[in-house]
Amino acid sequence: VVIGVHSGKYDREHEDSSVLQALQRYGLEHPVVNDPDFVIWSLYRANAWPTIVLIDPNGRIVGSRAGEGVYDAFQPVIDQLVADFDEANLIDRTPIDIDLEAAAVTSAILSFPSTVLADEAGDRLFIVDAGHNRILIAGLDGELQTAIGSGAEGIEDGSFDKASFNQPQGLALSPDGTLLYISDTRNHLLRVANLADGTVETIAGTGERAFSKPTVASLAVETALASPWGLVLHEGILYIAMAGTHQLWSLDTETNQIIVFAGSGGESIDDGPRLEATLAQPSGLTFDGTNLYWVGPESSSVRMVPIEGDGEVRTLVGTGLFDFGDADGTGTAALLEHPQGIAYVNGTLYVSDTYNHKLRTVDPVGAAVVTVAGGDKAGFLDGAGAVALLSEPNGLSRAGDLLYFADSNNHVIRAFNLLTNTISTLSLGNLSVIAASQGGDTIRVSLPGQTVSPDTRELRIRLTTPPGFKLNKLAPSELALSSSNPPALDLETMVVNWATDEVEIELILPVDVSTGDAILTAQGPVFYCRTGDEAICLIAELDLALTVTVDESSSATQIVIDYELEDLTIPG
Repeated sequence: VVIGVHSGKYDREHEDSSVLQALQRYGLEHPVVNDPDFVIWSLYRANAWPTIVLIDPNGRIVGSRAGEGVYDAFQPVIDQLVADFDEANLIDRTPIDIDLEAAAVTSAILSFPSTVLADEAGDRLFIVDAGHNRILIAGLDGELQTAIGSGAEGIEDGSFDKASFNQPQGLALSPDGTLLYISDTRNHLLRVANLADGTVETIAGTGERAFSKPTVASLAVETALASPWGLVLHEGILYIAMAGTHQLWSLDTETNQIIVFAGSGGESIDDGPRLEATLAQPSGLTFDGTNLYWVGPESSSVRMVPIEGDGEVRTLVGTGLFDFGDADGTGTAALLEHPQGIAYVNGTLYVSDTYNHKLRTVDPVGAAVVTVAGGDKAGFLDGAGAVALLSEPNGLSRAGDLLYFADSNNHVIRAFNLLTNTISTLSLGNLSVIAASQGGDTIRVSLPGQTVSPDTRELRIRLTTPPGFKLNKLAPSELALSSSNPPALDLETMVVNWATDEVEIELILPVDVSTGDAILTAQGPVFYCRTGDEAICLIAELDLALTVTVDESSSATQIVIDYELEDLTIPG
């Protein structure tokens, strides 16, 4: 049995809603206790994140260890405990039923998007749909073009529809626009999507997490990585924010050699020569032509290093691992909280101040920090400046006058207008592109059978949204109809589709019937959205079945499919 205890470092992490969102974001399937006041932390004498405590079936603490990579130490002890307590008949293997919060947003159009990459020249927007383990390619207007990844969690290379990822995060595009580099973060891999031939290939990592760093240039596919995050490609060198080892690495895309570029591997915020400086979980990464800039969530910092020579790491914002807050200002007077996204635009750094739910600018010369969008709370509202509400904004990328960004906990892509300081929400269209790779399960329902008269000439289909939802007119829903016995039930219409923002849809279709039985099926994706501020959109893959009996004894002259869609954000 695994029980997680969340003793959060940041104020934002102390909220139950934040713990819930983390369970959903990372697909956790074990119970987690929120410990905001560090009560359990103190009782078990933890002093580092993470700390793993092993407890036997009698409730006795067997041992504990801080840090990652405890499997080798714990597994022999667990094996012996299982043997001992099995012999004493003290292990109950009855499965425990758990309602998984992690399943709540699998049917949203986007699920915890982590970053975007805007390709202005190619009129493309690449969206990392992290919760669905895929990358979506859209136009800058939001019209979807294709999906990279099946949507399944996995490690498979191959065609776009077969390849699989696990919580991807960072993106970089080759100068000719044909290769998309991807940080496959939880698989500890770097992948490349060939946009010309529609295939995905692994170019770095072994699939195992690295607990050491390469001291010399090494072959990338034989070198373990640790949670690669942000990416920057410059002159054939791919710079990688290696969050798990608190470093920046570099990969020569011609020779496939990989090496540490900056950071000693220690977790802190010490400036100095780039290989001696300490970093703290570098995440978002950007480039101004001379310097690399990144955000360090664990030090709530913005930092930089020259890309040429043996320059030094320098901190623009941030002072320590436990110094964070919400304040504009210059240098040490400014406070951020767990920033995760950064983009360089015309001499200014734009930062997603993630746990403060704001966008801020940072002057890379004077280190002045100014809030440009976001209010004093999490929410979902378009508007200018502080009127706009965000919820854990993440990776950003600019095209023209718009700075696109992933608004992760709202499960949407937003755009910040650089001229007017206004936030708008990008509407995604052509959603049939993603229906096939959607992570949610098909909803199979056997409707009560119906007996109708041979005089029946109509099929009525009525679909109703749950309270607080409406159909999505930006996404054409579709149902494919079939009859198992056409002589008894002959369908003149085999496919129906619609696009409306009403709360229900009703369709009347012609049919021919004669005495006998048939199974009528209606299958396909239906798109609908919550109304109001939290306008999360969902996809229901329906598979409805109805047994129809045609008999002269019946007076009914209409076949009816009447179904109310589910609120898929509610686990169960």
